[in-house]
Amino acid sequence: MTTSRKVVQTVLAVETEEGAGALVRRSIGSAQLRNVTPFLMLDHFHVSKGAGFPDHPHRGQATVTYMLEGSSNHEDSAGHKGTIMTGGVQWMCAGKGIIHAEMPVQGPGIPEPRGLQLWVDLPKQYKMVDPSYQELSPEGVPEAFPEGEDGPVKIRVISGKSHGVESPVRPLGGCWYFHVIFKKPGSIFQEIPEGWTTFLYGWSGKLRVGSEEKPHQPFNTLVLSAASGETGVQLTATEEGTEFVLASAAAEPLDQPVVQYGPFVMTSREEIHKTLIDYQFAKNGFEKAHTWKSEIGGR
Repeated sequence: MTTSRKVVQTVLAVETEEGAGALVRRSIGSAQLRNVTPFLMLDHFHVSKGAGFPDHPHRGQATVTYMLEGSSNHEDSAGHKGTIMTGGVQWMCAGKGIIHAEMPVQGPGIPEPRGLQLWVDLPKQYKMVDPSYQELSPEGVPEAFPEGEDGPVKIRVISGKSHGVESPVRPLGGCWYFHVIFKKPGSIFQEIPEGWTTFLYGWSGKLRVGSEEKPHQPFNTLVLSAASGETGVQLTATEEGTEFVLASAAAEPLDQPVVQYGPFVMTSREEIHKTLIDYQFAKNGFEKAHTWKSEIGGR
């Protein structure tokens, strides 16, 4: 027997400026939706020429960058660098500390980069692990076709599993993350284990959740219920070209405080204070805080 979750909160993501001239639609992490534990922030970004996200630090969370159009270069203080192409994903666990830059690839005939960045809180026991990466090329993201390849829907399995297809990404603390694409109107049921924190965000087309009659408009984040007995979510696209991401924490909501100071996410004010000292004095993960400069961030 399948029982669908319901929408319990709807938040419109309003476009604002962020970083060096980039435009973002932020819902999770805004004043209207501070966090949906363990999800801390969701940005739908558009990076125009001359904009980007130059050198900046992180500690205590994972950042998940998924490119919808164009591509983006990245570089960090641990010596890691590369390019995230359209349809590719980078899952960066910041752990105890890292400094990195994310800058768009620009040029004649190249689409301006657009994508999603999701911040996921790390369980307390993983806050101070060494930084790590899990990356998938566009071809490396597995895809599920619930009604066959000629059916109305394709699910890109960024992490977790959907309709018998599983991603190789293994996030600390766990997280399921899907890009759902309806080529034409249709309906699917996505199983989600009982009690998991779940939201979805769409940017094209219209979508109904569960037994709703009125579809939701683009650029809204929908927080779903997590009641006992709800085995997943019924998703119905009422227009062709409906696209959205669906994310669910692969565990019960983290039973820990969230104390955030900009790009630092810990569980107490004392830990944030210690993080600021570590960054100021370049230690405990921030040894290169005052000496490392990226090649891409200064362009």
